[in-house]
Amino acid sequence: MRYLFYYLLFINIISFICMGLDKFRASRDRWRIPERTLFLLAAAGGSIGSIAGMFLFRHKTKHLSFRIGLPAILILQCAAAFLIWRSLSGR
Repeated sequence: MRYLFYYLLFINIISFICMGLDKFRASRDRWRIPERTLFLLAAAGGSIGSIAGMFLFRHKTKHLSFRIGLPAILILQCAAAFLIWRSLSGR
């Protein structure tokens, strides 16, 4: 369980940093992080970091795919975590 916590902490920090880095690069007309990569980081468990970065850095907030997609990923992850917890606890 401890390793899962460290993994989720790590992937959320990476997702958050990538959102900030992509915003920084976008404002300077430099090479960008592909949107697919940002979505994959969120799907890999970094949805909270991605959402926090999206709003803190005001990045990708006008993209409907991010405004709907990232919260949808988070909801699916929470539902999956609940179902796994429920099956493991025997309820």
